[in-house]
Amino acid sequence: MSFEWDGSKSDTCYQQRGFDFAYASRVFDDLGKIIVEDRRWGYRERRYQVLGRVEGRLFIIVYTIRPGRIRIISARKANYREVKAYETGLYEPPEGPH
Repeated sequence: MSFEWDGSKSDTCYQQRGFDFAYASRVFDDLGKIIVEDRRWGYRERRYQVLGRVEGRLFIIVYTIRPGRIRIISARKANYREVKAYETGLYEPPEGPH
């Protein structure tokens, strides 16, 4: 699996959150990951959220699929509510205005 991302967004993520997109991409190695379509907004492309663990911590990555690779758009640590929903198998992405 090949990944790509905007380097400046990854750098900003590192400065603000303490990890970059290369680290966050390890979520895709988690056998227990959950992938859902991200329908919060009317995006021009189909987007997805993946929830998974890296070194025991739950992360949420927003990404899109490009030919032959995954493009990471954003990454963050899951909040308390998201962790509980993930652990109970009830995670649903938030709905945005449609």
